[in-house]
Order: sequence, then structure tokens, then C-alpha cells
Amino acid sequence: MPALIINILTFFILPFMLIGGGNKPANDFQGKATYISKSRLELGTWGARMSEARKKQIAARLKNRLEKEFVLVFNKEESLFTEEEQLDAISGATDSWGKNFAAGENYKNVKSDKQIQQQEFYGKKFLVKDRLQPMNWTLGNETKKIGNYTCFKATTFIPTDDLLWYSFSWSRMRTTNDSEEKTTEVDDKSVDITEVEAWYTPQIPVRHGPSEYWGLPGLILEVSAGETTMLCSKIILNPSDVIEIEAPSKGSVVTKSEYQDLIQNKMVEFRNNRMRRR
Repeated sequence: MPALIINILTFFILPFMLIGGGNKPANDFQGKATYISKSRLELGTWGARMSEARKKQIAARLKNRLEKEFVLVFNKEESLFTEEEQLDAISGATDSWGKNFAAGENYKNVKSDKQIQQQEFYGKKFLVKDRLQPMNWTLGNETKKIGNYTCFKATTFIPTDDLLWYSFSWSRMRTTNDSEEKTTEVDDKSVDITEVEAWYTPQIPVRHGPSEYWGLPGLILEVSAGETTMLCSKIILNPSDVIEIEAPSKGSVVTKSEYQDLIQNKMVEFRNNRMRRR
């Protein structure tokens, strides 16, 4: 079957809610933000040969990969970003295969420049510990309203593989002449760069954001990177109940680079085994 090419063009039409909690000292500032992503599926030239019924069936099957909800809890220094688990629209099961290449629970500490992310790859847990992804933001003067907040635009450029280090791409692979396949870095001239556009609000004075993003003078409420956009749909500031932020602690400890090598080598092994059975 030809490879399925999915272009994710993300859009949102969502209400934005603000809920304020009790008054707390500045050093106890806490919050909880919900982010929603909704994507459109494009099947390219292969999809042009499909019936409308078949397209709808595929879209329904992939719905839980293209429409996601995330929660970010944060204080002044720490944040924890997690995906709300969804059921498959057809089978009623969770997307167990897709979880192998999806971002896991993501802890960031902006004071200590530390990131800890828990990943699960084919039943084995890993604890990926590394520094925060460098974000060389360019701050702009353009503003817009997101809910009740005035947001400012910021942009940066990041190597795509750095943003999607927990995922897998055959572009990182090459086959050697002796049939032994190894993972390699792509040539510098062909490094894929992603433009990132973020909207942050100084009204919430923390340097946090969803996923890998951080480092702006205010909470990031919307971020677009390549084919993916996340938009904050609800915020609770200083809730009555104290939010406990705990970094993930279970799994074999590796760096981002080591984790990339691990999943790439495993995928090559799967491909080689499949070719031998033909």
C-alpha cells in the first residue's frame, strides 16, 4: 500500500475560559492550562482515488491522533505537560501503536534548565533527561486577544528533529553497502528547519508553554510549528487546591540523542526482519 501522507493543518474554534482561585503569595503562584489541537487530514494524490466514504472512514480512524487535548500545570519555576488519553473513535480502544512515537509526560524546570520526559517504546519505559530545548525567540510588536488576555507574537527557528526527538523518521536513516544499517545524522545542508510562531501573555508572568516550548516573558497561549498548532482553551490560576508538580521518575535513564538512536535502531531491526520473511 502506498505510504499515507498526512499534512496537518490545524485550526481552532473554541471558547476560552478563565477561572481565578484564591489569593496566594507571588512565590506560590500556580496555574493549570488546557490546550486543544484539532487537525485536518489530507491524503494527497493517493486520496484522490478514494471514495468519500473511504476518506471519512480513515479520518474517523485517525481522529484520536489528529484531535488532542493536553494539560499544563505550572508554578514559577516548574511545569508538567501531559496528554489527556482518548479512545479510538472506531474500536473504543486507546491508540497503543501511536503511543510509541508520541510525546510522553513532560517535566520542565526553567530555573535549573532541566527537562525530564517519560517515554514508552514497545512496552519498555524510558526516562529521558536532558537540558531544555534552546529557544532563540525574536519578539515582535504584533498583538492579538486570546480570550481575556492580550498576547504578543514571537518567532524562532528550530531543527525539526530537535522538536520531534521522541518520534521516528526514515530520513534519519541510511543503508550501508555491507547491508548493515546504522542511524546517522542528516547532512548539515539538508537539515529540516521548522519555523515556530508563538503568542504569549505577560499577564501570566511565567516562562512556560506547551510541549517543548518555553522561555518567553509570559505564558504561551498559542503556538504553531510546521503542521501543528496548540491553543489554550481554559486557564485556572491559583486554584484553591495546591497543585503538586512531580517529575516522572520511572524508566531507564537516557538522553534525547540516546533515545533517538534507540528507536531508530529498533525500527531498522523491524524492517530487516520483515524483509527476511518475504
